Amino acid sequence: MAPRFQNEEPIISWGVYMQPVRLSKKLARWGWVFVIPATSLIFFLSFFPMIQAFFLSLRTGIGRNMQFSGVRNYVRLFQDEIFMGSLRNVFTYFVIEIPIMIFMALVLSSILNYEKLKFKGLFRTIIFLPCVTSLVSSGMIFRSFFSMDGIINIVFLNLGLIKEPVSYLAHPVWAKVSIIVVMLWRWTGYNTIFYLAGMQNIETSVYEAARIDGASTVQQFFRITIPLLKPVILLTTIMSTNGCLQLFDEVRTMTGGGPGIATITLSQYIYDLSFRYNPNFGYAAAVSYIILVLVAFLSFIQLKVGDRA
Repeated sequence: MAPRFQNEEPIISWGVYMQPVRLSKKLARWGWVFVIPATSLIFFLSFFPMIQAFFLSLRTGIGRNMQFSGVRNYVRLFQDEIFMGSLRNVFTYFVIEIPIMIFMALVLSSILNYEKLKFKGLFRTIIFLPCVTSLVSSGMIFRSFFSMDGIINIVFLNLGLIKEPVSYLAHPVWAKVSIIVVMLWRWTGYNTIFYLAGMQNIETSVYEAARIDGASTVQQFFRITIPLLKPVILLTTIMSTNGCLQLFDEVRTMTGGGPGIATITLSQYIYDLSFRYNPNFGYAAAVSYIILVLVAFLSFIQLKVGDRA
């Protein structure tokens, strides 16, 4: 029936369209109710300590005797041989370990994604198992492996690769290699699961078309799998960078930063400054902020490179 008055239709329209608006506002209010507790915990447990650590990095001394020193701690960093050594070590681990780990994870995930592979669940469990192993226990086990009478020396002696036992953890180069091996053993499976999930979302028709066109398995891997996994690879690279720059447990349990400072990391140095040497929490906070800056800077570069690739 036609409206009797000219303004009846807007009234009916308002009645129809106001209900979703009111509903969306109600849902938004309930959304804030659920978000605020988690946001508050994140702020007070993460961001607030970060702010406190920054102000702490501008002070020197202990306890009530701490005094404001400005950027003196940050200037001191670049005159500190131990800090510079730990920085070099961290970048050594970063440059060597992350590319190898990502490539190994891509290869393993491709094998696990093979349709005709049997016992997939068992292999996935075995590969992921190191990730859930205790960091301390795995570090101590590998420390025994690389000792003078460890299984590594026994195997190499029986194979004739070495003539006498080698003290791997007491050698500056081999100690780094030992730590990189442990990191590869522990974290390759973690990235493999990410890549495997990404590969299972790639349409099989893409590979079928490539096989029809004569593409080999290697060509499919480098020209289809890796390009389509670029977002996942970028994510795992950033996470691995973050973990590498904060490396602590493996170094602490295997070498303690030695021999000398050959394997010490930034996190290990923060621990030593806070609990082993004369406590210097302000200087330790300055070192921790260097890690924050490095993580942010390298993540930014990786994002930019990933966008252009």
